[in-house]
Order: sequence, then C-alpha cells, then structure tokens
Amino acid sequence: MLFSAIPGLDEIKKRLIAAVNNNHVAHAQLFDGAEGGGALPMAMAFATYVNCHNPQADDACGSCASCVQMSKLAHPDVTYVYPTAGGKKVLSENFITQWREFLNENPFGGISDWLEAIDIKQGNIPVEESRQVIQNLSLKSYEGGYKIVIIWMAEYMGIASANALLKILEEPPAKTLFLMVSNGTERLLTTIISRTQRIAVRSLTDDELKEYLIKSQGLPELRAQEVAFLSEGNIAYAKSIINQKDQNEKEWFANWMRYCYAFDLSKLVPLADSFDSLTKEAQKSLLDYGLKIIREIYLQCVGMDSLIKLEGEELVFVQKFSKVFKFENLDKITQEISEAQFHIERNARGKLVFLDTSLNIARLIK
Repeated sequence: MLFSAIPGLDEIKKRLIAAVNNNHVAHAQLFDGAEGGGALPMAMAFATYVNCHNPQADDACGSCASCVQMSKLAHPDVTYVYPTAGGKKVLSENFITQWREFLNENPFGGISDWLEAIDIKQGNIPVEESRQVIQNLSLKSYEGGYKIVIIWMAEYMGIASANALLKILEEPPAKTLFLMVSNGTERLLTTIISRTQRIAVRSLTDDELKEYLIKSQGLPELRAQEVAFLSEGNIAYAKSIINQKDQNEKEWFANWMRYCYAFDLSKLVPLADSFDSLTKEAQKSLLDYGLKIIREIYLQCVGMDSLIKLEGEELVFVQKFSKVFKFENLDKITQEISEAQFHIERNARGKLVFLDTSLNIARLIK
C-alpha cells in the first residue's frame, strides 16, 4: 500500500513522512478513524514508507524489494494481527491467505466485511495472539529495517491480550514499531492509549471522495457526487452503493414521498413489493438515503441553506418538499425511518416494514 493509493488526507500523509525524515517516529502509534475510512491503509502505507529502500519526497518508491514484499503482504518483518475466532490454535497467521485476499479486494473494508470473509460471526484478538507477537519480536530483523506489528481493530483485544502487550509497548526492542488501528478507541484500555501516539485519520470530504470515485471507479461526476453525499466519507460504503446495480436512490425516495403525500395505496403497495425484492443491504441503503434527505429538508426549513450539500434535482426536491412537510414532524419522520432500519437489520420482512413506515409517514406529512 502506497500513500498515493489513499484518496485525500494529504495533511496526514505529510505529517507521517515528515516524522520519518526528521527521525521522530514514535514506536507505538494509534491510527484512529471511522469504519470504511483510511486508517488501516494509512498505517500500511506508513509501514511501507518506513522500510522503503529508496523513499521519495511524497511516497515510498514502490519498486524496491521491501515495497514489493509489502504490496504482496509478505514482508518477513511485518506481523499482522486482526480479529479471528480466537483460541490457541486459531490465530491471525492461520488466516493470512484470506487476509491478503480481503485487503487486495477491499483495503477500506470494515470488520463486518472481514468476519463475513472468514465466515465467523464474532471475532476477537486473544491473549495467545499477544504472546505470539512478543515471541516474533524476540527474533532479529530479516531485512535490517524496522520490525513492524500492525494490529487492526485493536479494540477487539480482550483485557488479558491488551495487558500482555503493555510491557513491550513501553519498552520495545530497538527498531520496533507498533501500528495499531482502531474504529472505536473508546473501547481500548486507557493503559494502551497512554502508550501510543494518536494519529487521527479523519473521514474524507465529499469532494475528496467524489474525485476518488471519478478517477478510480470511473463514475460520471453527477453519480459520484450522489454517492459521496450518501457515503459521508466512508469509502467502503461508497463502493457497496456502486455495486448495487440499477438503483436510483434519488428517484426511488422522491416517488416514495410523493405516494405518501398523496396517500396512494395503489402505488405504495407495488413499491413495497419492489422494496421487498431488494437485498437487505440495498434496503438499508435506500432508508439511509432517506434519512440524509430529511436532514437536508430540516436545514432548508430552518433557513440554513448554506449548509445543504445537494445540487441539481436533489436540491430542487428538498426545496419543494420543505414546503410540504410539517416542520414539527420532521423529527418523528426521521424516527420512523430509523426504526425501519432497525427492523430490517433484524431481518424483519421488508414489505411489512415498508408499508407500516409509509402509512406512518403519510400521517405525519399531513
């Protein structure tokens, strides 16, 4: 992974490169970012740069022996730790093939994507994993550079596994780097946090994500803008939206609200059948889009037009429907859609959830 493969976040890349060039590399760092963002790729790009034999001003060279090994996730001095089923015989090294496939396909993927890839329901990082890390670090570096441990989803370490690392985190062997990645630092032990330097990896801006979707995914500008708005900086979620073929959230939601406003059951029932035929992820995506549009309608209603992030047809829709919705009911409509998401997540029948939500929204619009 190279810095150039990560969209946006230029200020973080410059900070990390400067730390290496100024010889101010903290031995334990915590890459803290939201799920679906650049925290893990940033940690991996940093690890690549640190051990690069011919580092450039703004990135690793990408062609030296170390960079090639890193690109294949096969560098002998880099240990990867991530949630698995746990236990003495089920450690990260047992899933290295799946890990390489996972990162090659979706380096911005989240924990649910990973657990699905290895077909387990609940993962953890057991104490045996920490003991294995300590043992690996007792060996000499193969390449003569840094020995690096990348711990992804560090919050999945139990108390025992976290405590087992405390001493080596405080007094690591020479030329050793711990790069921890977390989507939920509030779940980490304070003793772990206090021994690391935090690198806050912000979410991408809409413009950064839009540019990435245009260049890397080949999306036309208007569609890239729509997906960026829906994703709120979550690259993995943006890609999942793109993979939902022939789905036009804007048109679908506009029709839904029109039918609710007209209380047209002859249209709502077929729309419910259409909703029922979608995958659970597609259903959740449509409802999530609805929540975002309701939020923009709220901004329009309270006169905060400058904060609205929409353009074109979507902006016209928001402006028109802000005159239709009762302002005092917007919060209740949001609750209805959120509750629908809750039930869909728990495998309720889509058609029933959709119809019930539609009837309640029709009442609240009026």
